[in-house]
Amino acid sequence: MTVLVTGFEPFDGESINPSERVAQAVAGRTVAGARVSGDVLPCVFGKSADRLADAITRLNPAVVICLGQAGGRRGIQLERVALNLADARIPDNEGNQPVNQRIETAGPVAYWSGLPLVAMEKELSGAGLPVAFSLSAGAFVCNHLFYSLMHRLTHAGISSIRAGFIHLPWLPEQAGALRGEPSLSLEKQITAVEILIESALKSLGSTAA
Repeated sequence: MTVLVTGFEPFDGESINPSERVAQAVAGRTVAGARVSGDVLPCVFGKSADRLADAITRLNPAVVICLGQAGGRRGIQLERVALNLADARIPDNEGNQPVNQRIETAGPVAYWSGLPLVAMEKELSGAGLPVAFSLSAGAFVCNHLFYSLMHRLTHAGISSIRAGFIHLPWLPEQAGALRGEPSLSLEKQITAVEILIESALKSLGSTAA
């Protein structure tokens, strides 16, 4: 059994992205009997979703957990909803900056996450890790990837894959120059993602919460 964890390359002039580092750290590990495959996606509208689709076809994972950076947020953010909206405040890494555009012209307004978020929140809280539910993954590449992922799985009729999106906070070295901004160590972020993987694997065959 395979679990696919993806992160993003740094963007907006930064040299670090916690999601990239976490995805690289868990790649090759075995968690709850499953092999973890990691991939770092380009922070580019469209390209990231296409690369994710290729990885899913190649690996046929039971679980897909996409990670992204949400600087300024406290703790692990469990994204509940992917919106059919691309509205970029800044350009992506290839200069694309869609404004008020639908991701899929004929697609629904939103998709729910396929991950067991209630169970995940309980397990992260029980481990003493900061966690919260989020009703918005934004309208940048993270949300675009999340929506595209759920849209492709839905239209392919694939209901067996547990898939969704999780936002990670800044690492301490990123937040250090920003007085008072929240952060979480890489070690704790890695631990959190391993707990998320275990929780998702436990939920296979049950209804997502």
